[in-house]
Amino acid sequence: MMWDSLWTAFALVLVIEGFLPFLSPQVWKRTVAQIAQLQDGQIRFFALLALGAGVLMLCF
Repeated sequence: MMWDSLWTAFALVLVIEGFLPFLSPQVWKRTVAQIAQLQDGQIRFFALLALGAGVLMLCF
């Protein structure tokens, strides 16, 4: 049963991640280009925020 939930969660991540490039490829390209210009520390900070938000969501 755990594997089913894991595969479902992974599938949802792929669906959500695919929305912006599908709906607006130009916006997605600009966003990726802006992210590429960030410093490593800035990217790590935002990744840490995302990880924290995900853990909090799992707890609730």
